[in-house]
Parts: sequence; C-alpha cells; structure tokens
Amino acid sequence: MLISTKGRYALRVMIDLAEEGKDEYVALQHIADKENISMKYLESIIVLLSKAGLLDGRRGKNGGYRLCRPAEEYTALEILILTEGALAPVTCLESEINTCERAGHCPTLPMWEGLRKVINEYLSGVTLADLVSQTTT
Repeated sequence: MLISTKGRYALRVMIDLAEEGKDEYVALQHIADKENISMKYLESIIVLLSKAGLLDGRRGKNGGYRLCRPAEEYTALEILILTEGALAPVTCLESEINTCERAGHCPTLPMWEGLRKVINEYLSGVTLADLVSQTTT
C-alpha cells in the first residue's frame, strides 16, 4: 500500500483548515501557498472533499473553504479512503468481495486481512485534531 500525493495533500489541506478553525473560511490561494500545492491540483482535491461533505465552500470576497464538522470528528481513515479508495495491502482485498481464485486456499490471505485490519483500526483512531496537535507541539 502506497499513499498517493492526492491522499497526502488531502490530509495536509484538512489539517490546514482545522488549524484555522471550524468557523473560518480559508481562501484556496492561501492553502496553495502555505502547502506548496498547485492551484489546479488543489482544486481537484477540494472538489472531492466538498462533494463528500467534508468541506463547506463559500464564494465571494470572504469566501473559501472550511470544515463542516469539528476536527475531532474526522479520521485519517475517512480522508484517505475518500482519496485513495481501498487501503488494502494486496489487490485481492481492494473490493468487498474477494474474487481471487486462490482465496479459499491461500496461506497468506489471513496475514493480509490482519494487516488491513491493523491499518484501518490505526487510521480510524487518528483524528484531524490529533494531527493538528502534533503540528503545534
């Protein structure tokens, strides 16, 4: 499993917005400059986060984006699954139903399922608020 730039940047954007506070709208240009992300790439990430209901956007002079919920209510797992799709360590676990012809007798499948469980449990226990607090300490 390798997290793409889209997933890493989405986390950085969400951390940046959480640092600004739930009630503050932050301009895209400010985020792009602070995080050193191109506007075009940032816009594609913002659209994804907004359509999923993670961000609220407002147009105009004082417009921008903000979190829809408190930072404590967002998990790293939620953000990464949105941007990455499955976080499976092997391709046969990327969808809900394992269609691999070897699934019934694969000696390594339980290990990969266990690894997926550990990854998901760990990332679901890391909130956006946790990540913000790590940047301020």
